[in-house]
Amino acid sequence: MTSLADQMLVVVLLINILVLGTHRTRVAIRAIAAQGIVLAALPLMTHQFQFHLLVMALFVLLAKGVCIPWLLLNALKKVEVNETLKPFLGYSGNILAGAVVTGLAFAVVSYLPLAPAHRGLLAVPAALATIMAGFIDLTSRRKAINQVIGYLMLENGIFIFGLLLTEAMPLMVEAGALLDLIAGIFVMVIIINQISREFSSIDTSRMTALREVE
Repeated sequence: MTSLADQMLVVVLLINILVLGTHRTRVAIRAIAAQGIVLAALPLMTHQFQFHLLVMALFVLLAKGVCIPWLLLNALKKVEVNETLKPFLGYSGNILAGAVVTGLAFAVVSYLPLAPAHRGLLAVPAALATIMAGFIDLTSRRKAINQVIGYLMLENGIFIFGLLLTEAMPLMVEAGALLDLIAGIFVMVIIINQISREFSSIDTSRMTALREVE
């Protein structure tokens, strides 16, 4: 990978911490959009130029950088989001957890059974750190729309892993994965809108208060 690609992966890691630590949902959505734009450029920087890589980059740009954030921002306008609702770990706890999993990702990468060409690449620890940061955001947040953002971050980590196999992986496989992602986001946005119409809050922790009425 080029030094510019490594610098962009560092930006991806910094965005992970920003999403984990911000209390503003709109900022988190814009940050995840910026992460999608960075990921769209990475295939062109990590491999020799090929037409199918350009198509994939444009598709990722439209999906991760434009369409999905637009859907989330529209959903945010239609629901009442309590910005003071803290994650289970708190904002400082989320940032600390993100820093810890990032350090662990760099520590364990040397023990992974990687191909010789992939050893020493920043993409591997960046992918692991992004997946674990997405899992932290997904499980620690109590608002449904923030959990969607965590799911997106987790998928972005998987996408970075996929960059290592881009030359061997057919374009349609990656396109199929992105279409599944878009379909999943559509379903999540519909569910969020339905919850906001039927209930007074999209705080998923309140589901534990439900009791069967006999």
